Amino acid sequence: MKMQRGFILILFLVFAIVQSGITAHHETGASEYHELNKQVIASIDKGLEWLKGQQAEDGLFANHPGITALVLTAFLRHPENKYAEAEHPFIQKGLQRLVAMQQPNGGIYDVEMQPALPNYNTAISVMALSSTGNSEYASIIEKAQGFLKSLQVLDEESVYHGGIGYGSRQEVKDLSNLNIAIQALKESGSDDQEVWDKAIKFLERTQNRSESNDQSWSGNDGGFIYSPDGESKAGTDAAGSPRSYASMTYAGLLSFIYANVDKDDERVQAAFEWIKEHFTLEENYGMGAQGLYYNYHTMAKALKLYGQSTFVDAKGITHDWYREFAEKMIELQTPDGFWVNESSRWMERDPRLVTAYVILGLDTAYQK
Repeated sequence: MKMQRGFILILFLVFAIVQSGITAHHETGASEYHELNKQVIASIDKGLEWLKGQQAEDGLFANHPGITALVLTAFLRHPENKYAEAEHPFIQKGLQRLVAMQQPNGGIYDVEMQPALPNYNTAISVMALSSTGNSEYASIIEKAQGFLKSLQVLDEESVYHGGIGYGSRQEVKDLSNLNIAIQALKESGSDDQEVWDKAIKFLERTQNRSESNDQSWSGNDGGFIYSPDGESKAGTDAAGSPRSYASMTYAGLLSFIYANVDKDDERVQAAFEWIKEHFTLEENYGMGAQGLYYNYHTMAKALKLYGQSTFVDAKGITHDWYREFAEKMIELQTPDGFWVNESSRWMERDPRLVTAYVILGLDTAYQK
């Protein structure tokens, strides 16, 4: 009996030690980013304070509905919820300016602005309005969702089947446009599998993965390009094949997951393998400084959604991507609080756009 009691006591002590270790591990994990998070919040707050001073009297930022919506979303998604719409008249003013731009077709864009970019501006406006949690915007959001869905290519004979373009006269149907529409629909509560199934066909045709891409140009590195007709903004490789590049690969990964493709699906895994092999914060891999901040923003959303905090790259280096991303953004922030790209392509020399990209990335990546 004594031996039995002694054995039970030993088991109890072992269990207590193990539990203590588990608890300590969880506590360490929870506090791992404590100091970094304080720096991130300070960086976000400094950037938002700078952005506040950039709003025009009419409520717009940079005289552009898309940039305005990005900026407002950056405020509304603050990790500590410091900017509730009801408490900040400047946010309400900006949102009402966007609402006033809603067209009879449901799109939210300025018809006088050329190009009008109906898809981009509508999608980003939907994300801003849905970020408020205000039910008063429900009918506006629903109409805008309908407009975005109406832009999807339904022709099964078209190489662009399932894609979404700019939404005006432009014929280009590309991954960037589709990705922003998918984000807007998903984040505003429209989870329409019919839309996703069509979008997945388009995504397959922009991925360099011949097992799932039926286009003759397809390679096998798992990354993504701009358009299913073989267009890559990163040009072609030595063999003449379109090169995958980082911003579109992050967009592809994000879009697949939002379209309810399982994380363990081979198409998703191929994209993540490409990212692990080419991960860098020094450039938009394949594009240099071009689209660098769009890349940062999309990277943060895609990796947070993928849900793996660390990974090992092709060189065997372990990356804690949130820490590396946050530290890089803090390093790049100017003393005045904004960020800006040295490359002017895709409007990234505009600090209002770039600052919104960074803050949205930090808002999303923040480890709570």
